[in-house]
Amino acid sequence: MAMVASDNAPLLAEVDMGTDSSAPTVRATVVQASTIFNDTPATLDKAERLLAEASGYGSQIVVFPEAFIGGYPRGTNFGVSIANRTAKGKEDFRKYHASAIDVPGPEVDRLAAMAGKYKVYLLSRISDVLSFEVLLGGPGCFLGKHRKVVPTASERIIWGFGDGSTIPVFQTPIGKIGAAICWENKMPLLRTALYGIEIYCAPTADSRDVWQASMTHIALEGGCFVLSANQFCRRKDYPPPPEYVFSGIEEDLTPDSVVCAGGSVIISPSGTVLAGPNYEGEALISADLDLGEIAREKFAFDVVGHYSRPEVLSLVVRDHPATPVTYTSASVKTEGGLCITPVTIS
Repeated sequence: MAMVASDNAPLLAEVDMGTDSSAPTVRATVVQASTIFNDTPATLDKAERLLAEASGYGSQIVVFPEAFIGGYPRGTNFGVSIANRTAKGKEDFRKYHASAIDVPGPEVDRLAAMAGKYKVYLLSRISDVLSFEVLLGGPGCFLGKHRKVVPTASERIIWGFGDGSTIPVFQTPIGKIGAAICWENKMPLLRTALYGIEIYCAPTADSRDVWQASMTHIALEGGCFVLSANQFCRRKDYPPPPEYVFSGIEEDLTPDSVVCAGGSVIISPSGTVLAGPNYEGEALISADLDLGEIAREKFAFDVVGHYSRPEVLSLVVRDHPATPVTYTSASVKTEGGLCITPVTIS
């Protein structure tokens, strides 16, 4: 597959999909770029520049990498060992926490405004004060969020778990859109809960070659387009040591060392790679999605349609919020985060 690129244009795949003029075509872009670490306002400015550029090329949906807003704390361990947290690690976490955003909040409002200004569907992977989330904004509005069901490995030091209340698939004028984050894409039951989806977004922090196999499998299994976005980062994109240390490898790194090689990719329901994977640097990676291909592929295999056997195998999704504290009495209420229990004094 040939790729076309210039200094002022995104990567566009030259793939003849045999587009059916009766089916809609959607131009999609995945952003491969680095956070400006510990500087959320500057990262939002960078996001807007990239979004404006993608919109200028006609993109209708733009997907950002995992934890683009707030930053992915690659390589750090926050000073944690079994039963111990160092003073520096606690301070590192305080700084990182300060870069997280509230949902809802002013940063979310700004992202929604960006989506409206540039008339795109925006999927931005953020770090909020509790966990990893994906925010989906339509033109001028906040559609909803997906909170990562299971943080991967040592991510659990700093992020909590999502629940079944934030596994949405949104019906939009450009198709059914939803997302799964990084390694939760390896969870078959979570994927099944999303299937019926048409544009499957997979922001990630995994730049290994084997990630491409997972993305191709999901496209084939789900009969959907897969848009996977990852950051491309060099050591110099993070604060210098000793402020920020890549545990165990810092001494082997130079400022230009690649610490995340990207690999962002767009794949069709037939398993055809439409654009990417790119391992060269920051880029906008784009492709035109012929939505008619979804029906053509599901004619042969529809995992939650004619190829399902619900009388043999079925899935139950508990889609209510899982709250840690529940009060059974209607007389108990909270104000300002404090529990207020009326009492009678005789």
